[in-house]
Amino acid sequence: MFDRYNREITYLRISVTDRCNLRCRYCMPEEGVESMRHEDILSFEEIAEFVRRGAAQGITKVRLTGGEPLVRKGIVGLVHMLAQIDGIEEVAMTTNGILLEKFAPKLKEAGLSRVNISLDTTDPEKYSYITRGGDIDAVFRGIDAALKHGLTPVKINCVIRHSEDEEDAQLVTEFAKTKGLKVQYIHQMDLETGSFSKVKNGEGGNCRSCNRIRLMANGCVKPCLFNPKGFNVRQYGFDEALQLAVENKPKSGSKNQTGAFYKIGG
Repeated sequence: MFDRYNREITYLRISVTDRCNLRCRYCMPEEGVESMRHEDILSFEEIAEFVRRGAAQGITKVRLTGGEPLVRKGIVGLVHMLAQIDGIEEVAMTTNGILLEKFAPKLKEAGLSRVNISLDTTDPEKYSYITRGGDIDAVFRGIDAALKHGLTPVKINCVIRHSEDEEDAQLVTEFAKTKGLKVQYIHQMDLETGSFSKVKNGEGGNCRSCNRIRLMANGCVKPCLFNPKGFNVRQYGFDEALQLAVENKPKSGSKNQTGAFYKIGG
């Protein structure tokens, strides 16, 4: 499955929920946001069916995001469903780690390959400030659980303002060294202005080699995070929504004034 610029599309990111158990300052307002209606959220069966159609067209890797994917009831069952689909070689997850200690063994048993864990500082007070009350010790326990149960390689997603030389990023770097973790440094993005850059030590943000599309929790298939276009599977059907997303994948990202990270699963 190739787009107009001869990029092979093999990677599907799935936002399974717009809900989150944190309120990170760069992601959403303190009062939270209006949640999607329950009836607008894709069922696990619908998600699995879309992945089956995608796998038949060349999708080999799936990553579950949110919101926070571990707050969606039954998430372990979804992992098991996706891991059984022919052609899917890897099911991964991006999580804030707060609930990972509880879920790590069940996720591994269900077929989850590995996790990325968001961590922007190792200072408890700063972490609580950034996340508006998050418990960093729960994240540390989640990281240990991921390592213990083989959800590896465990990668850390660290949001930075300017560079990895910032104090908080350096704290994360030193912590990662003690655990044998890889750190991906992600510049704080702005959907509306189109401000984004390539992830350091990662693949995100490199438009020339982008091989991904995104399925939002409400069924909208997005060709690009930094683009307003989307094609809902309930309107177009699974196959046509997939085809339209691939056909409309832009050469590079621009702006998106119709979405938000907590809904899209950046």
